Amino acid sequence: MALDAPSHSAMTVFAPWPDRLRHAAIILLAAALALAGLVLLDELLPLRALAVFLCIAGAALVPWRLHGAVAKREEERLASPVESPAVSALVDGIPDPAVLLDRAGRVIHLNAAAAQLAPALRKGELAQFALRTPEIITALREAIATTEIRRASYHDHVPVDRWMELIITPVPVPTAFGSADKCMLMTFRDLTPLRRVEEMRADFVANASHELRTPLAALSGFIDTLQGPAKDDPKARERFLGIMHAQATRMARLIDDLLSLSRVELSAHVRPDTLVDVVPIIRQVTDGLEPLARERQVVIETSLPETPVTIAGDREELLRVFENLIENALKYGASGGRVIVSLEQAVSAENAPEIRVKVRDFGPGIAPEHLPRLTERFYRVDVGDSRAQGGTGLGLALVKHILNRHRGRLLIESVPRNGASFTACFPQSRPQRGS
Repeated sequence: MALDAPSHSAMTVFAPWPDRLRHAAIILLAAALALAGLVLLDELLPLRALAVFLCIAGAALVPWRLHGAVAKREEERLASPVESPAVSALVDGIPDPAVLLDRAGRVIHLNAAAAQLAPALRKGELAQFALRTPEIITALREAIATTEIRRASYHDHVPVDRWMELIITPVPVPTAFGSADKCMLMTFRDLTPLRRVEEMRADFVANASHELRTPLAALSGFIDTLQGPAKDDPKARERFLGIMHAQATRMARLIDDLLSLSRVELSAHVRPDTLVDVVPIIRQVTDGLEPLARERQVVIETSLPETPVTIAGDREELLRVFENLIENALKYGASGGRVIVSLEQAVSAENAPEIRVKVRDFGPGIAPEHLPRLTERFYRVDVGDSRAQGGTGLGLALVKHILNRHRGRLLIESVPRNGASFTACFPQSRPQRGS
């Protein structure tokens, strides 16, 4: 068996011959016809014609792999070095959005992060046509003209507020002739988290100093009273300690809301991508607020589907949204005796499918002049009533920022003496089962 099998070396030698015959078939056929014609016209002897044909066949069947390799090397030598896979792999490996440009500002390579940041960028096209921010265009033109490093910071408003820093770095790419091809590497750095932290610190100091001043002053006054005139008065001591406990609880809630609002603002530019079912979240919130509803003598009615309704969201933040909306309805709409929580699938004004969670109360309602400002920080329709209810003035502001992070929106409708409805709208992530 081993003797009959052809050896590996013999197969290697004879393997290319069928391919060579196929590629040389036209040449050999043309040569054979021409020589046959000359023989028929008595212009050439048959033996000489055969000798010429053999020479042509030998030349045509000479291994042309060498010639192909030479041509390939010549092709690689003449090709632009910045078009090589190695350069492309380096650009793709940069974690930040990165774009490699030629000396004229045309896009040579861009990584996935850059394509997501600026979808209008195209290979072979001028970057300044796709990046229309004035700061970027100015920095790019200066970098092209001076071949020096340029930096630019800009504020992007769409789809959410983002602060970015652009760095344009000249990159000399060596060529096969010993020189260098001048290119430019554009990298984008997201400064949004840093700006959010700075704003969070400034807002926290301003808001905390403003809102904490009143309860702190009350606590200080009661402490002075307990240490002085009411030192030996048990009834006054019990009453003042109860008020002090309420003020301390209010401060704790205020600080908790401020921290929650700051955390949401810090990540406002990052949209949640985890799919969550909102139906059990709403049921959990309504069950948890049942004691408050009994205390206020309010009945919570729910109209929720039996099938899952999934959206892309953060579970803890969604809990906070529904908790704030339903708790507000129980506190400020308690006179109506009932609160309706419903969920429906609808279509937005842009003809996009969305999920709507509506909280409706039948209380005194809200005057029209207050509606546009309800989601402002510390804005209250009735300051005394809000503080008496334990409100911090941050609940609806927190709801608005969480919905913005989820690319949603808040609809507020109210008629005085006929209740109010607050609707949280979320973009639908995928077709729902059972719909």
